[in-house]
Amino acid sequence: MTCRPCRFLAGWCLALSLAFAGCGTPPARETPGTSGDGTAPVSLIVANATVVTVDGASRVLNPGSIAIDGARIVAIDTPEIIAARFSSPEAIDLGGHIVLPGLINLHTHAPMVLYRGLADDLALMDWLQKYIFPAEAKTISPEFVRVGTRLAALEMIRSGTTLFADMYYFEEEVAAAVKESGMRGVLGQTIIEFPVADASTPARGLERAEAFVTRFKDDELVVPSVAPHSMYTLDTATLQAARALAVKYSVPLQIHLAETEEEVRISRERHRLRPVAFLESIGFWAPVTLAAHGIWVTPDEVTLLVSRGVGVSHNPESNMKLASGTAPVPAYLAAGAKLGLGTDGAASNNDLDMFEAMRAAALLHKLTTRDPRVVSAAQALAMATIGGARALGMDDRLGSLEPGKLADLIAIRTDHARQVPLYDPVSHIVYVAHGDDVVLTMVNGRVLYRDGVARTLDERRVIADARAAADQVRKAVQAP
Repeated sequence: MTCRPCRFLAGWCLALSLAFAGCGTPPARETPGTSGDGTAPVSLIVANATVVTVDGASRVLNPGSIAIDGARIVAIDTPEIIAARFSSPEAIDLGGHIVLPGLINLHTHAPMVLYRGLADDLALMDWLQKYIFPAEAKTISPEFVRVGTRLAALEMIRSGTTLFADMYYFEEEVAAAVKESGMRGVLGQTIIEFPVADASTPARGLERAEAFVTRFKDDELVVPSVAPHSMYTLDTATLQAARALAVKYSVPLQIHLAETEEEVRISRERHRLRPVAFLESIGFWAPVTLAAHGIWVTPDEVTLLVSRGVGVSHNPESNMKLASGTAPVPAYLAAGAKLGLGTDGAASNNDLDMFEAMRAAALLHKLTTRDPRVVSAAQALAMATIGGARALGMDDRLGSLEPGKLADLIAIRTDHARQVPLYDPVSHIVYVAHGDDVVLTMVNGRVLYRDGVARTLDERRVIADARAAADQVRKAVQAP
């Protein structure tokens, strides 16, 4: 419960945040005039939950309510204060639930959910070159990508992810499925050296990337990006051209980086430099660069990535499953890196549950450092929310529950046997909760999922289409 001085301070800070909404955060929608009873009308009130804000003060209100007008959060306070100040034609009572910011999956390949379980228990290069690349060559099409992304979006919405960063082919189909689902996506058209389904050459990949960026540059839900696959699958000129394209349109740049020891070996053989040093030497970093994995880096390279403002996606489950290595997450955190969490594609995970990613990240680094204090529950939650937003340059509007920010939030239940008792909500989120515990997913103040029902996607059709696509994969690769 918040004490009276805290309530006064919260109200005073709210007044300042509304008065100076243009300073550092996008302006909130202007609060409408008061109604007859003296309250301000808003479009929605989320009431009576335990609200984990992940704001700068790490506030937890128990209980708390949130006033939302349109796409933005107007106020967060105790239920009594919100009820006294705001009225709404719609309220969602979440008593007994925990409300938190929507989770940000910082690295995935959404359509690859259709290869879930196709090839397991293999090293990365064998997995890619002997199974995934050949399967993609035989099955990828615009329709395949659209079907796979719908399935991935359904899985993510049901498990509390509201934004994901993606790299794949036919990314315009990924974008179409994202907009249909109501989620957010930072979506990258992949550029790679060998012929793929949507581009026969890297030059054609760059052309497609530019067309994709210009098409979705000002979209409400889709942030287009440029996604050169890696330093070992592209030459220097193409990497520099990809960077120039991202800078030209002021969009993010995504790349796989230092994922395996083999990548380091290849980089040294070709360039006599490690991957981070090579990309530094060619001036690769854009104002918003997202590096997936960042495992095989030295302390000096961690410092360099931080100095260049490079965001890093830690993908613990995929890295463990492929035995790629363990990213130096404690070092990243100590250096103040823009660090978030991702699942990677479901072909190497094998799911898109960000609650599992949080738990795995916290436990993995306690084990490898032999220090139970490393990667606390609060740090793991921050990585999955505000950390991901920072890595994408979107923390001014996403990643925490604060007045003026967009109303992207989720709620999890706490009434199952596994969830009782509950002492610390943050610990509960990271060490107890699963994606299946999500009861509400909201983006832009719009409910996408509630109490087992997807509101934007036809679940039966999505699953039926995915099963048909899986039959196509079986035939193509002669899988059982």
